[in-house]
Amino acid sequence: MPIHLEHQQFSQIHDSLLYALDAQDITAIHSILNEDLTTVDIAHILESTPHSTRQDIWNFLSEVQKGEVISHLGDDLQLDFLARMSPQQIVDSTQELDSDDITDLLQQLPEKHRNLILHSMEPEDRLEVEGLLAWPEDTAGGLMNPDLIRVRANVSLDVILRFLRRQRDLPDQFESIFVVNRNDQFVGLLPLHRLVVSDPELTVREVMNSDIEGIPAGMDDGEVARLFANHDLLSAPVVDDEGRLLGQITIDDVVDVIQEDADHTVMSMAGLDEDEDAFAPILKSSKNRAIWLGINLLTAFIAALVILKFEDAIALITALAVLNPVVASMGGVAGSQTLTLVIRAQAMNQINSNNFRWLLGRELGVGIINGLLWGMITASISYLLFSDPSLSFVAGFAIFINVVTGKIAGASLPVLLKKLEIDPALSGSVILTTITDSVGFFTLLGFASWYLL
Repeated sequence: MPIHLEHQQFSQIHDSLLYALDAQDITAIHSILNEDLTTVDIAHILESTPHSTRQDIWNFLSEVQKGEVISHLGDDLQLDFLARMSPQQIVDSTQELDSDDITDLLQQLPEKHRNLILHSMEPEDRLEVEGLLAWPEDTAGGLMNPDLIRVRANVSLDVILRFLRRQRDLPDQFESIFVVNRNDQFVGLLPLHRLVVSDPELTVREVMNSDIEGIPAGMDDGEVARLFANHDLLSAPVVDDEGRLLGQITIDDVVDVIQEDADHTVMSMAGLDEDEDAFAPILKSSKNRAIWLGINLLTAFIAALVILKFEDAIALITALAVLNPVVASMGGVAGSQTLTLVIRAQAMNQINSNNFRWLLGRELGVGIINGLLWGMITASISYLLFSDPSLSFVAGFAIFINVVTGKIAGASLPVLLKKLEIDPALSGSVILTTITDSVGFFTLLGFASWYLL
């Protein structure tokens, strides 16, 4: 079975599975789920299938398959399936999973259900999972896997090689052996390639890499991802405040963090949760989206009140009603460009107090150049449409002011919201739209009232 199915092949198998479900062809269903698809593929199918069909597919999975599949689902869908399972069913389904994957699943559940499941586990497994649950899921401690091999520096490579040959089950992500002292403090890494090519009579101390530093267990997962990206790491040790080795973080965990951060940024800018289910029931989706639609309606009325203040001007010069959406749209797009750029830079930890003023000045310069350019173009088009040089000047001036405003607001809002501990990706676009709409309408209508009437 290939690790990854081509899109066309995957679509064909997906269609075959749905056809077999409709026909209640039990043999074909079991064949597809057990021979043609990996658990990752099955998870993708569940996420790509309408809600009414998901349970039918789920019912045909074995307990072991359920545990592996559910570990690859998004949080929203994970919780949906976990809520339908008893504590013992969850224990039976997850017994083949690594402790860090089990921990990720348990973090989705209410504390009452989580405790029931923990008490149903074997004592050794429970202690390991409880140790991981002690760390917030968005920290290095929440990402780590305690399953690793640790050795002392004075041991010979030959002893380690003989030890490894006797092991029936090695960690899934096994790229290095971790070296500790008698106090279990991390002192270095022994990469497998050095172990294989070095003289077996040498000691670990003679060939290990002692330049690697442990990652503090409390470090934010975004910072962990940046460390992996900047240093091309495949795995890294996690240590407590005393330097004791707690576990390891592997590249697959970091990829998940990067994916989740990207999803969060994209979905939040539309007021959605990063785990929003594209195939969720209608009522559930409606509830999730209603909140930010309500907030947007409130902010839209703020801009509408600005227009209301100038109803006399609009009544006298109907061209202003035509130009209103043009001015607001140009400011909104200009601001969104800067807002997206700054939020991305924040996510990459590139913005600080030393460079923000330069960034703000740069965006102001860009706003002035683009404002002048598109203000003159807008004035020219307005003159062609209405043959009124004064009105054309007002339209061009309003475009200039709103583009500059959009650039300044787009650069400032993410920094200000972050200081207020508000997610810029979630609320920045709503606030920006309110600012550019209000300023655009006020500039166009206010200047028109003063200059033209």
